Amino acid sequence: MAHVSRPGAERLVTTLRAIFQNRLRSVVAYGAHVDGDGDSRLSSLAIVSTLTAADLEACARLAQDWHRDGIGTPLLLPEEEFSDSFDAFPLEYGEIMRAHETLFGSDPFADRSIDPADLRRACETQIKSHLVHLREGFIEAGGVPRAIAELVSASAPAFAALLRNLARLDGSREQDRAAATRHGARLAQLSDGVVSDILALERPSAMRTTDAARLFPEYLAAVEQLARFIDTWHA
Repeated sequence: MAHVSRPGAERLVTTLRAIFQNRLRSVVAYGAHVDGDGDSRLSSLAIVSTLTAADLEACARLAQDWHRDGIGTPLLLPEEEFSDSFDAFPLEYGEIMRAHETLFGSDPFADRSIDPADLRRACETQIKSHLVHLREGFIEAGGVPRAIAELVSASAPAFAALLRNLARLDGSREQDRAAATRHGARLAQLSDGVVSDILALERPSAMRTTDAARLFPEYLAAVEQLARFIDTWHA
């Protein structure tokens, strides 16, 4: 897990403290920036005691400055809403828990856990939605290789997230993005070859368009295998 760029993190915290003052409880960074992609925008979650329309207006006035400085719009949550939503967002919170860095205050995920039943149900929804999306997208591509390639490439990050969520369901606490992804692939007994090829597409320049299009049959079969696997999952 990489450390967050300090100038960007400090600017974010400074502006949030100016808006919320003593109502700001915690700020954590997460996402690709924490995973080592220094060129990505800084994603963050800010926990506050209260959140008003005036607070949103103040943040809106800073949005362009944040984006110019490589800072994504922070996710703002009142602390009670945050505490009560782990069952609603087990995948999203789980991904933040996997790799995050506390920029201000205490770690809001310390001593927190996600109910395995909530995680399993969310994994099933995510996997089967992905499968439906691939099938529909292929039909809409009309057999055009470039359109199929775009479908495969655009969905590669979501496929990787599916695998990390399976790893989490298996109890993995692996923080490294690639290692967690591979854990999920092994768990579902997916082919190393197709997993490597699809994951390579997370880097847009990694493969030619025609290569991505040719991957579709194996890719679809891998997601179908994930759907069968999650249907038979037992802790």
